[in-house]
Amino acid sequence: MSPKLTFLLCLGLSVGLRTSEQTGFYRKPSLSALPSPVVTSGGNVTLRCGSWLRFDRFILIEEGEHKPFWTLDSQRPLREQFQALFPVGRVTPSRRWTFRCYGCYRFTPQVCSEPSDPMELLVPGVSGKPSLLSQQGPIVTSGQKLTLQCLSDVCYDRFALSKEGGHDLPQPLSQQLQTGCSQGDFPLGHVIWSHGGRYRCYGRHKLSSNWSAPSDPLDILVAGLLDDTPALLVLPGPTVASGENVTLLCQTQSRRDSFLLSKEGATDPPLRLRSKYQAQQYQAQFSMSPATSAHAGMYRCYSSCNTSPYELSQPSVPLELMVSGHSGDPTSPPTEHNLMAGGSEDRLSTTESGLWKAQGAQLEWKEQGRKSAPPGLKPYQNVLIGISVAFILLLFLFLLLLIRHRRQGKCRTSDAAVKSTQPEEGVELHPQAAASDVPQDVIYAQLNHLTLGRETTPSSSQSEEPPAEPSMYAALAIH
Repeated sequence: MSPKLTFLLCLGLSVGLRTSEQTGFYRKPSLSALPSPVVTSGGNVTLRCGSWLRFDRFILIEEGEHKPFWTLDSQRPLREQFQALFPVGRVTPSRRWTFRCYGCYRFTPQVCSEPSDPMELLVPGVSGKPSLLSQQGPIVTSGQKLTLQCLSDVCYDRFALSKEGGHDLPQPLSQQLQTGCSQGDFPLGHVIWSHGGRYRCYGRHKLSSNWSAPSDPLDILVAGLLDDTPALLVLPGPTVASGENVTLLCQTQSRRDSFLLSKEGATDPPLRLRSKYQAQQYQAQFSMSPATSAHAGMYRCYSSCNTSPYELSQPSVPLELMVSGHSGDPTSPPTEHNLMAGGSEDRLSTTESGLWKAQGAQLEWKEQGRKSAPPGLKPYQNVLIGISVAFILLLFLFLLLLIRHRRQGKCRTSDAAVKSTQPEEGVELHPQAAASDVPQDVIYAQLNHLTLGRETTPSSSQSEEPPAEPSMYAALAIH
């Protein structure tokens, strides 16, 4: 049976296939473009027709006047769908490139699936490019509803939205606005991790096959997918004078490759800087030089990894920056010229005391000219100084007490040595001299702190109270 006959049978039985499709069989396959449905003029692309059903072959048809088609046997890569890859070459803007595909069985060629959703290849042109924006802003959270809008001053009849790495090309009809321009809304539903990425949109007139030039890219970033919460600090403080240099410091202990700084209410994309590991923290410094009233506002920062640049951490606690005084240009918004850390990460910005130079993966501080005056002590430094002084005073007091204690110990040791001293040679101690009832003269020798004294007292003095200080008396009998 010829391929044309097989294809006609598939088309003729498409009505009968709806009944089978309702039972869960012969569901329509999916059609996607690799690497992208956006193709440069004269370029090549591969169309993939795939299904989880065990189709033996797939048929690709191009919509149009002649409807050419191609048939390929199905293949099944490991843990993937049954599929067929159709190469399409030399795509030009001279006509529309719209395709559908079908799945069929080899031994029952009259049994084919429903057609896939149409896939149109887009060849960008040179006509006026539209603009793409997000109603919710460039940073969204999981579960939040997301809608992208494509706007143009040209009255296009249709818009298309593409995502880098995406394989489909949604095309809602445009809406004519009262201002004379056109708009296309792309509701993407509730945000999940896969919504993060880089988007562009295109416009086209109804009777033309030519698409416009692409819009500027819009990055959609999904916050809350990383588990860390960075801290945002401002130096020298949250309130600064106009013209003063201000630095916003974003840091975290988790290993991260870059940091992003966003300002509440700003339409510009968040600023991104590579991280540096310093003081046991991964951090990035966003320097404003000089600060103007346009820099005042509420800021938050996020961390990110190179492997998934559109997945962000939890937001930092919001920090409000207040700029006092008259600004030389109060209406100018904070841009890459006065807020260092633009989207390319390779910006130069001079300050009064030095130069921040971003080179690829890191920022490098270079001293130039005169050095700025050293900053005042921080509160924790004052606490450390007070603790150190108190510790030194306590140590000095302890040493004084230790020296005094050792001196008293030496004095007591000397007294004990004197008490245990034996009588000298030629001196006889009379054992019963003190017990005699006959009054007689007795000579007593008193040793007190190594000082030898001599006094004569009657024997009746033995009954008196002993002296206050410890003394030793010896009765000497003189012959």
